[in-house]
Formats: sequence, C-alpha cells, structure tokens
Amino acid sequence: MNISNRTVRVRFAPSPTGALHIGGIRTALYNYLLAKKQGGIFILRIEDTDQGRYVAGAEQYILDSLKWCGIEPTEGPTYGGSFGPYRQSERKEMYGKYAQELVEKGLAYVAYDTVEDLEKMRQEYSSESNPSPMYNHITRKGMKNSLTMTAEENEMERQKGTPFVVRMKIDPGMEIAFDDAIRENVVFRSEELDDKILVKADGMPTYHFANVVDDHLMEISHVIRGEEWLSSTAHHVLLYKYFGWEETMPIFAHLPLILKPEGSGKLSKRDGAKFGFPVFPLEWDPKDGTESFVGFRESGFDPRAVVNFLALLGWSPGDDRELMDLEEMVDAFSLEKVGKSGARFDFEKAKWFNQQYIKKTSGEELAGIIRSNIPSVYSDEYVASACNSMKERVFTYNELYTDAKFFYSDDFEIDEAMVDKKWSPKSEGHLSLLIEYLKENNFAESKEAEENTKAFLQERGIGMGEIFPILRLALTGTLKGPDLFQTITILGKTKVIERLEKLMKRMTAR
Repeated sequence: MNISNRTVRVRFAPSPTGALHIGGIRTALYNYLLAKKQGGIFILRIEDTDQGRYVAGAEQYILDSLKWCGIEPTEGPTYGGSFGPYRQSERKEMYGKYAQELVEKGLAYVAYDTVEDLEKMRQEYSSESNPSPMYNHITRKGMKNSLTMTAEENEMERQKGTPFVVRMKIDPGMEIAFDDAIRENVVFRSEELDDKILVKADGMPTYHFANVVDDHLMEISHVIRGEEWLSSTAHHVLLYKYFGWEETMPIFAHLPLILKPEGSGKLSKRDGAKFGFPVFPLEWDPKDGTESFVGFRESGFDPRAVVNFLALLGWSPGDDRELMDLEEMVDAFSLEKVGKSGARFDFEKAKWFNQQYIKKTSGEELAGIIRSNIPSVYSDEYVASACNSMKERVFTYNELYTDAKFFYSDDFEIDEAMVDKKWSPKSEGHLSLLIEYLKENNFAESKEAEENTKAFLQERGIGMGEIFPILRLALTGTLKGPDLFQTITILGKTKVIERLEKLMKRMTAR
C-alpha cells in the first residue's frame, strides 16, 4: 500500500464506558508503533457519543493507562493539537451538516419509527431463515420514513417535533470491496447490510457516522482496530464513497482477537476474575458499587513487560526475538507482520516476560519500587540486598516482599510438616554446634560464609543434608527461596542466631 504522499496519522478511539481492557492497550500499542516507525502522529480520540453508557472516571483511566504503558499520544484531550476537539461530544455541531448533505443527495433519509413500529416490523418479517430482520431496502418500504412519506407528510412530522433518526440509504446490487493491510481483499454485498442509523434521536451521531467524519477531518491515514469492527467497515467504506472522499480513505487494518487461555473465544473483561489474572492495565475501582477489577500494575507487573507481552500477541518481528524494548519494537514493526489468527492469552507467558525484566533490574531500583511496602526500619541498602537475592526467583514485584516476608519480619509462616520431616535425633547437637560456630565468627559476604561453614561442618563429620534444610527452615520457613548463605549475610549474625535458637528451643521442648 502506497502511503508515500500522506503523513501517517493514526488514532486510538476508545469509548469511556468503563475500564480499558488489555485488548484496547494492544490496539493503542500497534497504532503507536506504526506512527513512530513512519515518523507520524498518534492521536487519542474519545468516542463518547453514547452518553447513556458514559462512566465517570473512564476517560482519566484511559489517559493514565496509556501513560503507564509509555505509549502516550501526540494529540488528544489534555495533549492538544490542531485537529480538535478530541472528544466527539464536543464535536456534535459539525456532524449535522454532513448528515444533511447525505439527505440532500438522497443517500440518507429521515425515519420516524417508534420502538413499537420496529418491533412490529421484526415480527412481520421474522422467519426461520431470518430470525432477526434488518431495517434495510426491503423492510424500509413499510416503515414510517421520508422515503415512504410525501414531502407534505414529512414536513408535518417535522413541524410536530416528532423524534426522528437519520438512516443511511443502502440499495441492493452493490459490491463493497476494500484492501485490508492484514486480511487483504475483503468484499461485501450491499444486500447484506442494514440501513445503519447515522444520527440518533438525541441529535448525537452513532459510532459509525462520527467515526468516518472524524477520521476524514483529522486526516487519519490508517485505521487500526480490532477484528470485531471488520463487518462494520462496509458501511464506513460506503460513507467515504457517498461523501466523495475515496482518495483520502484510510488504510484499514483489523487486528486478530485476543483469545481466552484455552484458545477458544474472545478474552472478556470478566475472564480475569474467572481465571485469576488481570485483564486491565490498572486497577479499576469506580467507587459507585459497581464491579471493580485488579490491574497488571497492582499485580506487580512492569509496564515494559506488559507492553512487550502484548506486542507479540498477534505480531512477530520476523525473527526469534522475544525480549524487546519499545524502541526495538518500533524499528521492527509493520502491519504486514500482524497475523490473521487469534492469539491465545497465556498468563504464564506474561509472568515470564515480567520475570525477565525484574532480573535485569538492579536491586536499588527494585527497592525503590517496593519501598512503600517495607517497614521503614529497614534501610534502602538492606532492601536492595534482599531484592537482589530474590529477583531470580520471583515473577512479580509483589513477590519481592510477599515471598520474602522472612527478610522483613519474624512473623512468617514455617512449614511445620517439613520441619518434622527434616528434624532427627542428631539435629539438636548439630544445631548447637552451628550456633556456637556462628557466635564466634563474622562473615563479610555469602561466599566466605558458605566456604567457612561447609569446612567447619566437614571437620566435624556433619553432612550438609543433615543441617542445611533445618537451617533454611529456621531462617525462611520453607525449603524454597534465595541462596541460603546470601540469606544469612543479609539477615545478619544476630538475627540468624536468634531464629536458630528459637527453632531449637521449640523442637527440644516437644
């Protein structure tokens, strides 16, 4: 597709009807990547024409989510730009003249049908092969609209102030074809389409109408959106033709679905609660009694990992790379490398990506991230050392403190069943020797502690397997976790001895 003569201008156009699903973030990301790759402009447009579904706080949530992910727009609400306003509710007046233009051309018409009229039509035309009849070139002939009424009757209804909508007039016998950057040539027949409402009774445009008018006025070069909008594109292409805007019609690219973990069906907003993982970038808490959701951020994810994971849900750089920063993604991105098939949402893979980013992060940076969750009595240096010991073993930032409670509190759970299993008649004597040895020695680093302690135990004929499990259970409560001697040097001599004596006292008192 030749776009050499056009500045690349793409838009992410969500509706503020609730929390922004992670699939929306992927759509925004692909728009962002193309704009940056082509030296173009990434626009945020808030499509709030459906005021009945508007949710307070949703627009700010969209802005906050994009900022957290590092894919902020160049133009949009709060960002400015010369193609505004960027909220459709603030553009209401400009849509009217375009609707009137289509009516005057005979490409749209006014319809006065009531809810009862529409229901009656559906009942009359319903059949086994067509259970949900459309308002189209067949059914409109029996409806109350400007095509079936005389000019005088139409004027009378207007004078009475009868509520009306403006519908697109689609006649049979037309082929609507367009090239999709992902799905190649797509063809529809006009007989398959309904006479879509363009302007609602409240005077607000529908998504389909405002979408096309705004994309034209904002000089959008590419429309990159989800697969679910593919069937609507026939109406959009027709509108471009009706207005004579074919030369500036954008390139369409319909992204594959993000599928449920089992691979069947689109990932929904409620699948997070069902499967136990986040499907939103940030926590959504509307505070009005409606459902709230946890986000990737609150689940301990790095935004870079989330973006990296999402980028590869449907797109490939063309090689075996998986870990890429945003700049590398921009450099490799093209719509031609986006697949047609749905991509399965694999939360374990998302955790793997996050783990890789945690591993690459310094202990000092990690300490800064989790600092607010750690008691202030612990120094930044101590927390950084603890994070360094844990970062190879965790998948989220949260686990740097939830799985490391033993570093920050004496009130941690001990696997009593495992203590009973590992404790033997010899354990008391071995532990007593080890405690005395630790009291008499200081270690500057874990390597020194490990070498000297192993030498001490070997001299006394104590096997590592006889004492190390008990030592680890006393210090951390579990046989899992960071390197044992790293843990010893971080906790410090006093704390280590205190915990060993506490365990021995409890076990010998039985």
